[in-house]
Amino acid sequence: MITINHEPKAYTPIFLGTTQHSIRLSLEIIIMIGMKWHEEIIETYNVTVSTIALGQLPNIGSEIAIYEITGSELSGFKAKVRQSDAQSKNTVSTELEQLVDLKNVGRYQMLKGKKTMTQELNVPELTNNNLILMRQLLDVTQEELAITMGINEKTIRRIENKEQGISERFVNRLLSVYPDLAQSIEVQFDWVSLTFPDLTSKQVINDILTIQPDLFLERPTSQNFYTREMAFAGEKNIYIQDFAPIKNPETQATEQKYGTTLYLTGKGTRLFEKALLEQNINWRNFFEKARQYRGHLTRLDIAINDKWGLLNMNDLVKAVQEKRFWSKSKSYAVHGNVDDGWTVNFGKSPFVIRAYDKRKEQASKGFDTDVQNRVELELHQDKAEYVIDEWFNHDNNKTLTEITFDILYTYLWFTDKPIKEKLLKADKVRDTIESSVEPMPSWSLLTALGHKMKFIRQPKEQSIERIKKWVLDSVVPSLSVLKKTGHWAEVIEAMNNAELSSEQQKLVKATMINAITQANQKLTINFEKPKKRYQEI
Repeated sequence: MITINHEPKAYTPIFLGTTQHSIRLSLEIIIMIGMKWHEEIIETYNVTVSTIALGQLPNIGSEIAIYEITGSELSGFKAKVRQSDAQSKNTVSTELEQLVDLKNVGRYQMLKGKKTMTQELNVPELTNNNLILMRQLLDVTQEELAITMGINEKTIRRIENKEQGISERFVNRLLSVYPDLAQSIEVQFDWVSLTFPDLTSKQVINDILTIQPDLFLERPTSQNFYTREMAFAGEKNIYIQDFAPIKNPETQATEQKYGTTLYLTGKGTRLFEKALLEQNINWRNFFEKARQYRGHLTRLDIAINDKWGLLNMNDLVKAVQEKRFWSKSKSYAVHGNVDDGWTVNFGKSPFVIRAYDKRKEQASKGFDTDVQNRVELELHQDKAEYVIDEWFNHDNNKTLTEITFDILYTYLWFTDKPIKEKLLKADKVRDTIESSVEPMPSWSLLTALGHKMKFIRQPKEQSIERIKKWVLDSVVPSLSVLKKTGHWAEVIEAMNNAELSSEQQKLVKATMINAITQANQKLTINFEKPKKRYQEI
């Protein structure tokens, strides 16, 4: 129980760390407090607190003895700490000095329930059930696996009988002799949104995207409080929204309001990766440039593509229905069915984990894909920025793939049996569950192997596939009737005389042109034999 501006709240205050501007050795510091309710952080406060009253900095994620918070966003919040008889010494100043030395201040620690400031990687250990599942997916016997790996069959038997653990060397050897398994999981960006407070849409096109401006269609909009939209090829795959210039009625001068948002949708990210390829840069270079222009992520979707069917969505849905899962968020929802494919969502904005049957989803649209299932991390605002911060943090040297699976492992876990209610109320819920209940083999295999997989770019050209499919499915039969009844010449004449809209003209131009960026004079890429996938560094 805590009082916030004299109103009692049934929250438990949790220490989330110091803030960047609070590092000063004084009698007052600013710390971040989370309000925990039913195992979920409802809201956070940056509060000023007395170092004397606080005594010691609690571990991140642990309860803090704050009983009252007063103030406002404008004037700031102050907190009062409940004094403890056990409090015998004041170590806050020393701890702050250590934090400065560690250069590890003011960062959210997305950890596996751990309560220390650590940069260790959270990876589940592979078990005998994981090896059995991998053998089933590879469709090999113990003897065949041993021969291919060049090891004693006895080793395979000992692992599967729980007489021996799985070493890192064993996993690396397995992936090297089965390259298909090493490519069974791919990770890629699937949505990117950035706001630029100091730019217009045309500046974003020229300076950030570096795409030829004449490939964008300008049109009015009323979305998101903006008044203008610039759409690549006239379609909402790569588009920017900002404010159209207006004429001041008094001075007759044209006035431009700054501030814009760039949207790269799922298809837009693939199209933009073509632009990255032409410019001979990668996503890291792009985000570095965006930050130079004060770009701030508003949304970042990371897709984990299960190309081998490591997961079974029917099993995943059944596990949710039988309460065989743990999630940091208590919010979850199941949609779909066996025939059309399942979708399961965990959490709500600013962070959602979504698992769904990608193959069935694409089939419903008339398309094919080599991805069977997909797990998406949808991150907004600071959660999205966290990923890029971690990636750019040279002190931990984590790859994008490691960061992605670190987050997934931290926030969601499936088990082989239902989790008892008493385990969900334990002090260290996640640790208790993992030590008490066997994991779901397919989920633990996905998260364990995922750290060793590749984060890829998959550049694609602008296409008219959607129009082509519609014509083939819906128009061709009618055209055939006209042709057989002697009206084909009229159809050809009408096609030749048809006037294209502005959107259609942009689509034609973007589809026909080879280099979409302004870097065509500096290209070092061989466009004659482009690869389907490029690994992100």
